[in-house]
Order: sequence, then structure tokens, then C-alpha cells
Amino acid sequence: MPAKSKAQQKAAGAALAAKRGDIKKSELKGASKSMVNSMSEKELHDMASTKRKGKPAKKKS
Repeated sequence: MPAKSKAQQKAAGAALAAKRGDIKKSELKGASKSMVNSMSEKELHDMASTKRKGKPAKKKS
């Protein structure tokens, strides 16, 4: 599943780092905190590795 915005991509990258043990889960904030528990490492990797070109800074509601 590709990221819809740069913010979503950044949150997925932070959650992926926590899942791999590079950072502590307690350091996570916002969306990345729930992503680490609800998504697999592969899903997080796919979302974090999305191309940034043409993505909005934040997803519009």
C-alpha cells in the first residue's frame, strides 16, 4: 500500500524503525504509534519506500 502523503510516509518510516528495534517504541508519537502495532514490517516498508514526487505534505480530508 503506497503512502498518500509525505507525512504518512514519514510516520511509516518511524514505525518501521521502531519495529526493527532501531528506536524505542516509547519515542513514537501520533500515527506512527498506532502503525507499529497494526501493520506488518512488509506493509510499513512498502509505505515508507513510496516515491515522494507529487505527494502532498499532508493528506487532504
